[in-house]
Amino acid sequence: MELVIATNNKDKLREIKNIIGEKFDKIYSLKDLGIDIDIEETGSTFEENALIKARTICQFTNLPSLGDDSGLSVNALDGAPGVYSARYAGEPCDYNNNINKLLSELEGKKDRTAKFTTVAAIVFPGGKFITAEGAAEGEITLERCGTYGFGYDPVFYSYDLKKTFAQATEEEKNMVSHRGRAIRNLLEKLKEEIR
Repeated sequence: MELVIATNNKDKLREIKNIIGEKFDKIYSLKDLGIDIDIEETGSTFEENALIKARTICQFTNLPSLGDDSGLSVNALDGAPGVYSARYAGEPCDYNNNINKLLSELEGKKDRTAKFTTVAAIVFPGGKFITAEGAAEGEITLERCGTYGFGYDPVFYSYDLKKTFAQATEEEKNMVSHRGRAIRNLLEKLKEEIR
């Protein structure tokens, strides 16, 4: 089966391809197919946004398409930034500005517990779809630690890894990350569908 990954984010694209591995005959990025669109994420949940991306690209390509939406929910901020994680500090999306804003909002707060959530969706030509969720528990560090990863990885201390996602290798992170868990759950559901 062929699959299109509905993202322009090169970091996310690399991570998804590494998690999926050899499960598909051919995996295309939007760039591979010459598609240059910025899909408006108008959903109010991770699942809605994942489906918006996957449906849009499936309609464009007439191929099964995978979309995902992820976010960081911080307890002391009533779940913010949540679905607005990528553009928390405003447009355009900037990892560094987002981290600066997050650390500033958490200044003086004792509770720094947080959760990363991903919902991944595959939409098939004809409209059928599958979704799956994954989560990773942790807390926000006082400062950046580590040089790997992207997004909020330098300030997300993973309870599973006992270090930040940015201190972990890609393989370590993918084993326990929200995205890794969501995509593996999705692949399990896909196996059930194909049987």
